[in-house]
Amino acid sequence: MYNSSIGDDKVNEKYKRLKEYIASLDSVAVAFSGGVDSTFLLKTAHDVLGNKAIAITEQTDVFPERERSDADGFCKKEGIEQIIIKSDVLGIDGFAENPKNRCYLCKRALFKDIKKTASERGIAYVCEGSNVDDDSDYRPGMKAVDELDIKSPLKYAGLTKAEIRALSRELALETWDKPSFACLASRFVYGERITKEKLVMVERAEQLLYDEGFSQFRVRMHGDMARIEIKPDEFERLLGMAERVNSYMRSLGFSYASLDLGGYKTGNMNVGI
Repeated sequence: MYNSSIGDDKVNEKYKRLKEYIASLDSVAVAFSGGVDSTFLLKTAHDVLGNKAIAITEQTDVFPERERSDADGFCKKEGIEQIIIKSDVLGIDGFAENPKNRCYLCKRALFKDIKKTASERGIAYVCEGSNVDDDSDYRPGMKAVDELDIKSPLKYAGLTKAEIRALSRELALETWDKPSFACLASRFVYGERITKEKLVMVERAEQLLYDEGFSQFRVRMHGDMARIEIKPDEFERLLGMAERVNSYMRSLGFSYASLDLGGYKTGNMNVGI
């Protein structure tokens, strides 16, 4: 059981509730991205259900290669069966036009594929890694989760992101302090067409910040401008390498690179919705 140094009995109870809920599902396929939440969920599900818990990972243009590599590595290390589905998200009707319900269109198509694959393997339920903090942002994809009866065990248990990180640390999961990464499509202003070329630009731009060790970041695309979001306490470090960052962004195809003085904020493209 979770044994936190902060002695939080409430978190202990939530963790117990999570495991009991997963046990009641009998067999699960976890939609696995390799991020903080889905890694914790998959680890817990496998601890509870053993080989009746598997991972299904979607390989798409909106999923950074390093994230897929992390997901593959975790499953191999833990001895968890992983099924990889290659999906053409840009081919989903309406997705590339980037409407405000883009996430719904994508989630519905991808989860239908995951449910079909899980059913073919005799798996009873599909689970995803949303937590209670996700309810504070605009997330149209959750409508697809509800429509397709995808289970959200972390929400059911009432776990927050901070609690998931704390539990992950106790379980010795390397993802406990991993930066949060949403799909690359979330880097675009609604209404701006998404293409494979633009997704590659954003992925490579963020890879630079990742390689430089920035703790949390986004590179948002506004036409030919890259808007960089990092934590305010890391502004000075970025400005110290401004010339190199600007040159690299231009080499990717951006005409301008800017620093958002508001700093990193999850769901920043949803302001005003």
